Amino acid sequence: MIRTVLVTGDANAVPVVAAATAAHAAGRGLRTLLLAADDPHRLVDEALAMRLGPVAQPVSQQLEAVRIDEQQAFRSAVAGLDGKLRAGFDLLGVEPLEDDELTALPGTRQLALLRAVRVPADRYDLVVAAAPPPAELTAALALPEQLDRYLSRLLPEQRQAARALRPLLAAFAGVPMPADWLYSARAWVAGELAATRAVIESAHTSVRLAVDAGSCSVPGLRRAAAGLALFGHRLDAVVAHRALPAAASDSADAWLAGQALAERGRLAGIGLGVPLLTADQRATDLAALADQLYGDGDGPESPARWPWTAEDRLAEEGVLFWRLAAPGAERADLELMRRGDELVVGLGPYRRILPLPGALRRCTVAGAALRDGELTLRFAPDPDLWPSER
Repeated sequence: MIRTVLVTGDANAVPVVAAATAAHAAGRGLRTLLLAADDPHRLVDEALAMRLGPVAQPVSQQLEAVRIDEQQAFRSAVAGLDGKLRAGFDLLGVEPLEDDELTALPGTRQLALLRAVRVPADRYDLVVAAAPPPAELTAALALPEQLDRYLSRLLPEQRQAARALRPLLAAFAGVPMPADWLYSARAWVAGELAATRAVIESAHTSVRLAVDAGSCSVPGLRRAAAGLALFGHRLDAVVAHRALPAAASDSADAWLAGQALAERGRLAGIGLGVPLLTADQRATDLAALADQLYGDGDGPESPARWPWTAEDRLAEEGVLFWRLAAPGAERADLELMRRGDELVVGLGPYRRILPLPGALRRCTVAGAALRDGELTLRFAPDPDLWPSER
């Protein structure tokens, strides 16, 4: 399986950390692809000393790099749908858009990233992406699940049975019924979403937070980790870039020593349960940066996704527990709402709708607690729905 590392965080740190990570992996013999997915100022190009384009080009023997072309990604997506929707265009009497009429829409960059991480398994061992900032990346990673849910609600597969009634409906309505082209398009979109989810939800995909050691916001980092955890994505490390050298804390300059001690205390307070990798200001090129971060090792391993776990405490406490790891989450940001057989969970700007397991659908929510980076929901059996012991 291909390993995928999505590097997100501070705009000035992400490109160079992603480039150093890719160069280090390539130096250890891994066939590596570096994606410049969110690099408007071409800092990846500057780090590699070459201008990247929409076609992967070699950087070294085992490293290739490419800049994601939003416009081309948008055209490819439209082209994939065009053949499925042409019958619908004919039915509505409209002309499809030509290629030169297509311009990327808002959100195309996130879709382009999701499409770009789906690379051939026989060509690369590792994909490293200089990804968008944490909030934008979290929204992008949540998009396939959300679109899949909308697709299932608005156009469920069960409705394909309507094809059998098409001749009767067509005769009654006097126009061709759109079952074939509509469900053909649905099947194509569902396949695309499934392929994307297979990559971003894989145990071999992880997120790495890269921050500027001197200006990073610890509360901001913790909120970013909580948002990612809500959708099951787990950090593999936090990278502190351009830290003050260790010797600075013993400097005769009281101001410099104070800055170094404050920085060290701030980084120590991140506390997300993942490795903290530090590179100081002496790492002025990719080789030095990679050496400080990873040394002779392979770097952080890809952690498992955060699971929802159920615990049966009926015999002891008369309730069932449903737990979610939420490192960095704050009680003030938490919102919960039961909606039929679904639970809506909000953490600040992030919101996820989760289907309840079968047993919990026959329960009422009895309470919730957020302690030590874990959200615990308590469910009590509903007497009207719970199986009788008789």
